[in-house]
Amino acid sequence: MSDYLFKEFDEVSAKEWKQKIQVDLKGADYNDTLIWKNLEGIDVKPFYHQNDFKNGFSTISGHPKEWKPTQSIFIDDENIANNLIIDAINRGAEAVLLTSEKEFQIDEVFKNFLFENTVIYFDFKFLSKGFITRLIQFFSNKNATVFYNLDIIGNLAKSGNWFTNLREDHSILETILTENPNQNILSINTSLYQNSGATMVQQIAYGMAQANEYLNHFCDTCHSEGGTTEESHFSSITFKISVGTNYFFEISKIRAFRKLYALIAKEYNVSENCNIITIPSKRNKTLYDYNVNMLRTATENMSAIQGGSNAVCSAAYDSIYHKSNEFRERIARNQLLILKQESYFNFSKDPAKGSYYIESLTNQLSEKALELFKSIEVNGGFLSQLKEGIIQRKIKESAQKEQELFDTGKIELLGTNIHPNNNDRMKNDLELFPFVKIKSRKTLLEPIIERRLSEKLEQERLKTE
Repeated sequence: MSDYLFKEFDEVSAKEWKQKIQVDLKGADYNDTLIWKNLEGIDVKPFYHQNDFKNGFSTISGHPKEWKPTQSIFIDDENIANNLIIDAINRGAEAVLLTSEKEFQIDEVFKNFLFENTVIYFDFKFLSKGFITRLIQFFSNKNATVFYNLDIIGNLAKSGNWFTNLREDHSILETILTENPNQNILSINTSLYQNSGATMVQQIAYGMAQANEYLNHFCDTCHSEGGTTEESHFSSITFKISVGTNYFFEISKIRAFRKLYALIAKEYNVSENCNIITIPSKRNKTLYDYNVNMLRTATENMSAIQGGSNAVCSAAYDSIYHKSNEFRERIARNQLLILKQESYFNFSKDPAKGSYYIESLTNQLSEKALELFKSIEVNGGFLSQLKEGIIQRKIKESAQKEQELFDTGKIELLGTNIHPNNNDRMKNDLELFPFVKIKSRKTLLEPIIERRLSEKLEQERLKTE
């Protein structure tokens, strides 16, 4: 019936649409009036047409058939961590993101854990060959899906230092990769770039350039003729991506990550599929009118799902100033469960495919990121530009442009720089310091600093309370 109905109407070309719009504008300039220009350097048109896709739509490699609602848990006390993990799983979490700053008693943390049913993601703030080896051995007969997420370059970018030094860090990582070829060892944390103010194009390009550093250094058999995926040191790379509230762009950003990684991985003869875990951005979260953060994370989670994340980990609405507590973690988890079980977001078989707008954004983000990636490689590669401070400078420039838009009200955060509730009082509720911490220390290079847009405004408000 639908085919019959469509046959009743004549096709309208893109040229005819534009001519009609020009008439309706009554002399106003089409480009100045209707073309939206943004920080990504992408011009958003008022309409998109099938004529723009005569070669069909891009195939996004590795787009998952389903996604995992994920609970974030910090490991300090092993018994407390175990209780939180088991509780989260019993309440619907299908994956856990476990952060640790030190070695822990493995048996205690995973006591009564359902290994076959729950995916495990790690976020280590340290590097220890012995501990990682023991961890891999522990999981070896558990039929568990584990992502160890080691990222030595990411640590350098964030802290300004290697865990130990360049040679030692690479030696440890290479040993772990060589001894465990079928494990998911490597990770790239592009959340750092997003939270520090990098554009989407930069986030993608820096993520790809960092992946290329790892592939080029560790994938020795991939360069040899006849090398196969099984011969390489690793099975996949996990990207940790932060998602903001630019809804359709964020969907397209994740798709562009997969598209470009497949292109680069193919050159090294490794699996073209990467694993993606997403978390909401810190950049747009606010101290005042903090409940609005729940609305922000809701749309960010939706973008993450539709973009093609393997796992989605929501953020608590008060995480920037409150310590972890049962209520906030339940709300964050239930956001994901509502999306999966009540809102028809339970499957994600690339629902954005075929959308002219999203396909166009995906292509443009991919093209611009690929161009930047090539420029980085021609000029020495990601690690070289990081040591020279070029990456840091470029991110600072992008962050400053975004900050100026926020300061002048062109970027709006409800309850903060627009429609603020002047009766809000937060000074006595701060359990955590919500601003950038200045810590003097010697570093090899300038670290990339995560900073929220509203920090300066919030600090000024706190002074007047």
